[in-house]
Amino acid sequence: MITTTGADAGYPMRRWYFEDARDRYELDLGDSYVECGRLGDLSLPADLVLDYGNNRGEDRLRALVADGYGRDADEVGITHGAQEALYLLYRALLRPGDHVVAFTPGWQQAWDVPAAAGCRVDLVGTTSEGRPDVAAAAELIGPDTRAVVLNSPCNPTGRRAAADDTELLLAVLRRHGCYLVLDEEYVADLRGDSLLGRYERAVSVSSVSKVYGFPGLRTGWMCGPADVVTAAMEHKHATTLSNSVLTSWLAADVLEKRADYLDRYRRLTRTGSAVLRSWAARHEDAVRLLEPEGTPFAWLSLPDRCGPLGAETSLSFCRRVLDRARVLLMPAEVFGAERGLRISVACEEIVLREGLERISALLGQGDAR
Repeated sequence: MITTTGADAGYPMRRWYFEDARDRYELDLGDSYVECGRLGDLSLPADLVLDYGNNRGEDRLRALVADGYGRDADEVGITHGAQEALYLLYRALLRPGDHVVAFTPGWQQAWDVPAAAGCRVDLVGTTSEGRPDVAAAAELIGPDTRAVVLNSPCNPTGRRAAADDTELLLAVLRRHGCYLVLDEEYVADLRGDSLLGRYERAVSVSSVSKVYGFPGLRTGWMCGPADVVTAAMEHKHATTLSNSVLTSWLAADVLEKRADYLDRYRRLTRTGSAVLRSWAARHEDAVRLLEPEGTPFAWLSLPDRCGPLGAETSLSFCRRVLDRARVLLMPAEVFGAERGLRISVACEEIVLREGLERISALLGQGDAR
């Protein structure tokens, strides 16, 4: 467990992805989303009025999001990406002196923003299987706990919280009346798999970025108790004011074809995971694969300091892969961890195989085929 009371300086993810690695790679295996769609995949009316739109979100889009959960549209707020949704929730729910529990490795915003708001933040790690250690988190919850922030399946490990431990967590949350903020970007079936319907003070956040492959639309949402969503969206006037009419229309077009996009997502993740599994088995002395559970990426740990990579850090290894193989990976260090890396699997098979072959050459063993 790590306790923090102030914001960390800078975002390692941003520095690595947008600065250090920019324009230096040919193959991108660092992304956390399915292969991107294109504007030509979507429809856009030529007579669309580009006004300020709606602060809460256009009715059509809110109805489609609500339908994905089996909820009512008044429980939905549309935002510019999931990150804005999470930020607005933190602003609405948290007060100085509150206690927040979040998980690491993970998305840095989950602890930086609450800490900057004057909260005491306890960070809980993962189990040996890479799952969010929700049983350990449950032990930290007390009368002053305001919220638990849970990302399941986890970015970057790709693993879900264990079902039995989740039941324990929900029981403890009910006892103390805490909020549960759910970062569910990687839950494909929100109606069936979201934890939203299992706890009355839960709020789910997602977007069209990860599962659907449209991060450039910058369209996300929150779904939960209507009073919480209303309070959170009141803060939107101080961030982006209103939602883009243009991207909201396009996002609605994506969600109207939800079934097709989910089929594509599952096909790519299933095929990519199989390719990576075969590759990792050939390099088991250098890497250990944590089987992804429905995510477009997987986690490779570097467990043996005496193996082919020796004591080389994951950051150093990813830099070497970037420089020599022109392949982008995400080192553990950008998630606040060590000796591991995140690798994309939801891309076209030919791209994944080529990237793995280049990495193999730097491990000094075989190839990806």
